Amino acid sequence: MSEATGRTVVLDVWCDLQCPDCHRAESDLRALRERFGDRLEIRRRHFPLPGHRHAQAAAQAAEEAYAQGRGDAYWTALLERTAELRERGEPVLGEVARATGVDAEEIETALIDGRHLLAVDADQAEGQALGVRGTPSYVIAGQRLDGGASQDGLLERIGEIAQEELDRA
Repeated sequence: MSEATGRTVVLDVWCDLQCPDCHRAESDLRALRERFGDRLEIRRRHFPLPGHRHAQAAAQAAEEAYAQGRGDAYWTALLERTAELRERGEPVLGEVARATGVDAEEIETALIDGRHLLAVDADQAEGQALGVRGTPSYVIAGQRLDGGASQDGLLERIGEIAQEELDRA
């Protein structure tokens, strides 16, 4: 289908919000958004890694930010502070909330009552079923591409796959 038909391609991005490699991958996601606009749907998925003590709470906080309509801004701002999150922990989640217009008290309440835990766990389970083992990992058109310390070539490969899918008649 062509662009005129309104076809979109979905890119799932599995991320750990305490992962510095996920922060570095944000520039690739921005470039893909600029190139494809609404023809590429980027879905942010949670994959908190066991070695990142605050990743599970960060994922739940991000879900609450999405519930408040500020999820993308929160996600991006939190990834800019991965080192601080590692060092200082959950207080950073509230600081990022206030900086991005998210109700920090509601984030705190969501972490206590666990209202977003099932959503985070579902993302992680789906990622594991697809073979995701680390972050960032991408799935587009049924293909899994693993990022990590080296993002080299991933932007180009994802772009190629997206364009191939959009060009299919």
